[in-house]
Amino acid sequence: MEARRHRYTLLIDLDRCDGCGACSVACAIENNCAVPPAEAGPRKSILPLRVDRVVHQQGGEVDEVFVPIMCQHCQHHTPCAMVCPQTAVDLDPETGVVSQVVDRCLGCRYCMAACPYHARSFNWWRPEWDTSLARHLAPDVPVRQRGVVEKCNLCHGRWQRAYDRAAEEGRRELEPGEFVPACGESCPRGAIRLVDLDDPGDPNHGDAHGDRAFHLLDRLGTEPTVTYLSARDWVRRIDDPACFDRDREVSHA
Repeated sequence: MEARRHRYTLLIDLDRCDGCGACSVACAIENNCAVPPAEAGPRKSILPLRVDRVVHQQGGEVDEVFVPIMCQHCQHHTPCAMVCPQTAVDLDPETGVVSQVVDRCLGCRYCMAACPYHARSFNWWRPEWDTSLARHLAPDVPVRQRGVVEKCNLCHGRWQRAYDRAAEEGRRELEPGEFVPACGESCPRGAIRLVDLDDPGDPNHGDAHGDRAFHLLDRLGTEPTVTYLSARDWVRRIDDPACFDRDREVSHA
């Protein structure tokens, strides 16, 4: 029996997120992201997941929201894949995950220019760790070399371990909750969850297709799968590319 197609992605509840940044730290640790030199600014750091703060002002009232932003795993005319001359970007038809194949990457950074979410990082320096930190590198995640681009691969190392366990038990499908990405595991408020958008039996399926659900920059037609939740109308209308500029804190009216 063949395994069915999935569309695994992240479900992020912005009404729960308080901007603590635990997800960003956990992502960097899980994916063996080296600490850049002190002279590295926001645009030269390796950050597969960042948390942006968006401020909304209307009349005399001020509201704010913290938005975890990573690769949105676009399914249609994926911008980064369309411009890559090395076919270093791969859309897995069985899972819906957009992966970066670093062994093919030549570092041209076309994909970084094409990504409307600024969700990719370039390795400007050779990754180095002191002896104590090197002992704690995740064994299932390769260390990327200088001169390549990287991004969120939806914790591919954890994913592969879960599939290996399932294969040892003679299963081709994962059980709900068998695979949990590092960002979701670390969130103290439960704001980040994994969901299969094509599985009505998934416990998070209803939320992902409910009235609170929306996608960032959905108007571009790239069909991003990362799904956000909010009960606030102004949050669901966030559609300004400036919101995804690493160097800016955006006031959104």
